[in-house]
Amino acid sequence: MRERRIWLVATIAIAVVVLLGVSAALLAFDPRTTGADALRTGGLAAGSVVALYALWLNDRRRRTEEQRQQVERERYELEDRRVELDRDRIADERFARAIELLGHETDQVRVGALHALAGLARNRPDYTQTVLDVLCSYLRRPFGHPRYGGDWPDRSARNNAERKLQVRLTAQRLIEELLPRVDDADAPVYDLDLTGATLEYFDLSDRKIGTLTLRYGRLFSDNNFSRCEFHGKVWFTAATIGPGRLYGRFRCDDAVFHQLAWFPGTEFSGRATFRRTRFTGTTKFDKSRFGNALSMAGAEFHAEADFREAVFEHDVDMSGTTFRGEVRNDGITTNPDHDVVLPTGWEAAVR
Repeated sequence: MRERRIWLVATIAIAVVVLLGVSAALLAFDPRTTGADALRTGGLAAGSVVALYALWLNDRRRRTEEQRQQVERERYELEDRRVELDRDRIADERFARAIELLGHETDQVRVGALHALAGLARNRPDYTQTVLDVLCSYLRRPFGHPRYGGDWPDRSARNNAERKLQVRLTAQRLIEELLPRVDDADAPVYDLDLTGATLEYFDLSDRKIGTLTLRYGRLFSDNNFSRCEFHGKVWFTAATIGPGRLYGRFRCDDAVFHQLAWFPGTEFSGRATFRRTRFTGTTKFDKSRFGNALSMAGAEFHAEADFREAVFEHDVDMSGTTFRGEVRNDGITTNPDHDVVLPTGWEAAVR
């Protein structure tokens, strides 16, 4: 304020000097100029000085306002970063707490922990892959159930297995909910590592998946992968589907495998369907065993297809199947007591 007063006084003084100087100069050097004209011209010159001061003052105010706005922006940015850090801290704490509760002895608490993880993934999409990894890790834990075979004389053990199964079914359902649908083109793809996992009623139909690893997995009852899009590699190596006393079903109709799909050594004890499924990359069913009916009607194989030493023990329907790459079908066997429709040119030994 003091500086402004000084500049204002100086400007007024300069304006007065200019007024008097210009007026005196005109009267002294121009005899035709009247006193009124000289005073008017001097007033204009003095007004110009005041106008220049006003322009300078406005420019200074503008720069001050810009600096103030810059300081405000930086303050808001700092506040946003602080809030984001707080959110990250809270999310990390929620994640750590949920992980701890997954080991709780009470099944209701474990179910709550699974839902807490899923809620975290919905609110913070950057956690989605991590949460999926945790859910898959939970399903990879060793698990048995009376419906899967074995001797279960202890009623308490059977009840405990049933409670554990309910928690696992919750984990499966949450995986399905967290995966994007195939019609969401902009959604990212997520990987699932279920190596050696025991699954029942696993339904990922209409979902978009990155890499799926199910090596040595055990799938019971009805498992559905129909209309899935697999954008990464798919590994079902040596998986067993519906073994023991519970013969299940494996559905993978109208699915798309964008990369390799490996099913070597897989045991299909229940019905298996791959109707109208498109295999874009290398596909392997070598040494697989189909203990129940198989349908690949209308399937498309765009790269190498390997069926060497595959065993078909029941009905086979491969009508309308197309092969655009190399086909390897040495040593396949079929059962003459069932309806077998193989692609043209295929030869099979009889069991």
